[in-house]
Amino acid sequence: MTSKTHIVAISGSLRKSSYNTAAINAAAQLLPENCSLELLDIAKLPLYNQELDGELTPEAVLTLTQKVANADAILFSTPEYNYSVPGVLKNAIDWLSRQQPQPFSGKPAAIMSASMSVLGGARAQYHLRQIMIYLDVHFINKPEVMIASAHNKFNQQGELDDQLSRDFIQQLMAALVTWHNQLNK
Repeated sequence: MTSKTHIVAISGSLRKSSYNTAAINAAAQLLPENCSLELLDIAKLPLYNQELDGELTPEAVLTLTQKVANADAILFSTPEYNYSVPGVLKNAIDWLSRQQPQPFSGKPAAIMSASMSVLGGARAQYHLRQIMIYLDVHFINKPEVMIASAHNKFNQQGELDDQLSRDFIQQLMAALVTWHNQLNK
């Protein structure tokens, strides 16, 4: 019997009607068989402060650390702010980067982005890859999912209506599971 692949997802946007969170919700509907996806909450994390490391580490950080450590794979979905990832996503990464044992180390991961721009968050994706090198995260390279002009691809209920984007997300999730299986042979 094959064990269930558990994927945790982190949205780089805290906005209630976030296109990136909506893209994660679409991914949850498009998972391969025998997979689960859990959207993690980074909204409760305080700004990173080294003085709070160790015994004073906030409970929200400890919870997030445990969920990432226990996951089989990670899905990031991020908007692009000023050619990079949003501060809330970087803050979550900074907190997790200081935890021991390192929860990101060796994890397979995938990135997608949704943006109102015509580039769809491409620069944020490339910057996120660069940030995560030191943390030994193993990103898949293809397919690249960059949902450009996102405001035209989600309906008023926050559902992804664009079939091409849905197809790419489905391919991304299948590739992530395949990558997880290859890394864990």
